[in-house]
Amino acid sequence: MGSFGTGKTTLGLQFLMEGLSQDEHCIFISLEEDKDSVLKNAVSFGWDLSEPVAKKKLGLFKLEPSDAKTTITRIRSELPKFVKSFGAKRVVIDSVSLLNMMFQNDSDRRSNLFNLCQLLRSTGATSILTAEVKDENPRSSRDGLAEYTADGVLLLQSDEDRESGEVQLTVRVLKMRRTAHSRRVKPYSITNSGIVVHAGADVF
Repeated sequence: MGSFGTGKTTLGLQFLMEGLSQDEHCIFISLEEDKDSVLKNAVSFGWDLSEPVAKKKLGLFKLEPSDAKTTITRIRSELPKFVKSFGAKRVVIDSVSLLNMMFQNDSDRRSNLFNLCQLLRSTGATSILTAEVKDENPRSSRDGLAEYTADGVLLLQSDEDRESGEVQLTVRVLKMRRTAHSRRVKPYSITNSGIVVHAGADVF
């Protein structure tokens, strides 16, 4: 999860590209960008997704947040079967913040997100769900729910040095169930070939 411009969609696409390189079937579901926009975004990093889409190695889909009832019904009834029938090992949903905006209250949002995570777990696929953060609290998702329902949470941040005005992108693992992990903050760059984490460097 992270604010705009921190590379959430890029991370999701890069995650799928790694799977495709290992001959895995993958699915990308967007609630914001249409198929052509996602393809163009990938090309800017040197990732040609048109071939795996044509060969049905990659499923690329757009759900319409404006048609909330139809979108929710499709996810609940079709997603698990489709992921399994497609043989997908990796799934990205970009973003659950838009999905949760379809619901009127926190109870419905919490129930929907919990059910979505359970549906994805039942498929056996490894999934990434991107989420926006709160402006007033960049360590919390916009609805404050995503970090509690997910098994792991990566926080992407854009930090500005007050003295120099330099902006630095940083990543940290806030949570990773059943896995020992570092809690150190590490800088990263969004390059022409995707996200590169500078594991040996320190922030500012």
